Amino acid sequence: MIIALVVGLTAVLLPGLSVQQCFSPDDTKVQNSPNTRQDLFIGEQAFSLAMLREAVADNPTGNVFFSPYSVYNALLLAYFGAANQTELSLKAALRIPESQSKISTMQAYRFEKYFQSMREINGSESYELRSANKLFIAKRLKLRDCIAHLFEDEVEPVDFVANPEAVRQNINNWVEIQTKRHIQDLIPKDRITADTELVLANAAYFKGLWKSQFLPEHTRKDVFYVSHTKQTLVDMMKQKGTFNHIVSENLGAHVLELPYKGSEVSMFIFLPPYAKSNGIEAVIKQLSVEGLQDIVEEDSLRAVEVVIPKFTVEQSLELTPILERLGIGDLFQFTSDLSGFTEDGDLHLDKAVHKAKISVDEQGTVAAAASAVISFRSSRPLTPARFIANHPFIYLLFDKTSQTIQFMGVYRSPNN
Repeated sequence: MIIALVVGLTAVLLPGLSVQQCFSPDDTKVQNSPNTRQDLFIGEQAFSLAMLREAVADNPTGNVFFSPYSVYNALLLAYFGAANQTELSLKAALRIPESQSKISTMQAYRFEKYFQSMREINGSESYELRSANKLFIAKRLKLRDCIAHLFEDEVEPVDFVANPEAVRQNINNWVEIQTKRHIQDLIPKDRITADTELVLANAAYFKGLWKSQFLPEHTRKDVFYVSHTKQTLVDMMKQKGTFNHIVSENLGAHVLELPYKGSEVSMFIFLPPYAKSNGIEAVIKQLSVEGLQDIVEEDSLRAVEVVIPKFTVEQSLELTPILERLGIGDLFQFTSDLSGFTEDGDLHLDKAVHKAKISVDEQGTVAAAASAVISFRSSRPLTPARFIANHPFIYLLFDKTSQTIQFMGVYRSPNN
């Protein structure tokens, strides 16, 4: 069944791409690697971990939460329209192998898009996971025919000049719909103007029920150690069950997997020792793609007493400085080159914004995020049988089917 799906989809993709010379003098001569889709997943993981390091460096004492999957996909759209040095910078930042052609990446992108749409249609009553991309482009610009063809579902021409505020509301409404109204007002007032030419947007949403739910009657107020000098009371959820519980010597932390129903998506919590003042930073520094894959594939089921806080975090993230440090600084300069999108040329980006929200309670988790890139002209902490997250920890929502980090963050305090 899987082979039939792959063959059928390849037959759909190749004719559409072969009649276009979009990414090379002759796209039909490009040899596609069977590992392209897997390379994209590995690239997303590496990008996610790098972005986590930069986001925590920007906010070393507060909560951090974002969707690297959302940001990655918004930048992937930019990559497909980039040229020259801007294309090279994006390719490196997105961890796309140097030998991999843009058309191969495009085919992997379209394959994944089709796969996820089928997954959403077939669906699961236990969880909902979705991601959508949109390219809002000025009507006065002439989109290249091949780009219009390849992105026919993502492209929406809009009139920034006549009514920029209406366009802003239109984009924000699209984000609200995609995230079940959990992300509102992604793009603030006055961020869209008559000079805006392009908005690359991605919205991500997840809602899942714990495979083993916490009973509300077991939730109690308990101490959470924000730091060695600050404590606060939070609602702590408790249960005893059988979970993957890993003691990672390499990370210097305990790792707990809390699967959602369907077992395709899990929350992984990384708990460093309380005694270590820089435990969060130490774990993040050691965390690698290879290490993450080992943890995800680990089978260490055991009886564990689990205590974690019940929390909600909503956060806006100014992406531009973070992305600049990740090597995409020229994307936001006047000299950036996104000429691959239009026949008019002279298109570059100005700002990147991101907003994410997560709610974790006894039943499960609701998480949503949206990204927009806007262009203008111009030692062991606990005994193995107990996992008590009563001090700062790292967490991520990992989709085992696509091998991607959908959401991730650092929880330090109940105060947003």
